[in-house]
Amino acid sequence: MEPKVRTAFETTRPLDLFSTLAPIGFGPSLRIDGADAWRATRTPDGPATIHLRQAGETIEVESWGPGAAWAAAQAPSLCGEHDDASGFHPQHRLIADLHRRNPGLRLPRTQAVFEALVPVVLEQKVTTIEAKAGYRALVGALGEPAPGPVRLKIPPSPQVLARTPYWTFHRFGVEKRRAVVIIEAARSAKRLEETTTMDLVDAHRRLNAFPGVGPWTAAKVAVAALGDPDAVEVGDYHLPHAVGYALEGTPRSTDERMLELLDPYR
Repeated sequence: MEPKVRTAFETTRPLDLFSTLAPIGFGPSLRIDGADAWRATRTPDGPATIHLRQAGETIEVESWGPGAAWAAAQAPSLCGEHDDASGFHPQHRLIADLHRRNPGLRLPRTQAVFEALVPVVLEQKVTTIEAKAGYRALVGALGEPAPGPVRLKIPPSPQVLARTPYWTFHRFGVEKRRAVVIIEAARSAKRLEETTTMDLVDAHRRLNAFPGVGPWTAAKVAVAALGDPDAVEVGDYHLPHAVGYALEGTPRSTDERMLELLDPYR
């Protein structure tokens, strides 16, 4: 099947495609194989599948579907081309070493807020394995085949999820509380997508105003959808301890201390 759009762009600095796209989350809508990445998504113009192929400093782009042109135009943002690290000067030896050894790690920006929110809500209060299984089941049952030559699924639209009874989510291992958060967010998806045009402070304020969305959920959504370089997952079970141990050698830490340690890199 011939792509509807075929284009390319030159990267301005090293790019590790796998690590950069990882925050988007894996599942039926994303496939990464070496220098190739395939992603199925909903755009303002409709469903699309985008194929990225890395060839040295060139990223070749192919896209299919009604939203093909939009997806292709946003490919540099998806690959973190607008992630500006010019002001990042790590003083801590560990951070400086990690930065040196991972020059291709960037922050993506999908500009698909509701699409990012659903899998993050499914991660609330359960293990990562449970959340991923639930998301795969949800997309498999309520999503639709993606355009293009590969077998991917477009995540279910807000319209579909808004009219899905909460008990349907039980089939995916999702209890009423998380199901209701997704359903209510789907009914106000337009207000979620408006955060892509806001400054990050206002975007976080808007995200946190949704029932069932707190700082942890908002941060994970902002990293993937908005490319927020300062989003910190406050309330995470493991993160404060990992940061505390890495930066000052303490086996246990707190959210408050984690934010103090990270503040110089704001």
